[in-house]
Amino acid sequence: MTDMYTTLFTGVLVILGILMIACLIRAILGPRTADRLVSMNMTGTLAMMMIAILAWMLDAGYLLDVALIYAMLSFLAVVVLVKVFIGAYAQKHSKSGGEAET
Repeated sequence: MTDMYTTLFTGVLVILGILMIACLIRAILGPRTADRLVSMNMTGTLAMMMIAILAWMLDAGYLLDVALIYAMLSFLAVVVLVKVFIGAYAQKHSKSGGEAET
């Protein structure tokens, strides 16, 4: 029974790794900023899931703390980047709107 769980978890980790590579490719290729932000958020979520599965496989409870900290940092990074890009977007459109009116 333990070998079945090990095989299952290893298979899940491989699938999550493939999905993470796909998300990283989307983050690099873009083409829009929204695509990059969503792929970055998804990469953080996949990494958190992989850490949690490793914690279960290795019976290491401290890895769950690492996963929670990683989740908080990933969420904070996405919120900060969204704030920065919204500010840049608003500034770009306020300049182009002002030029069109004059």
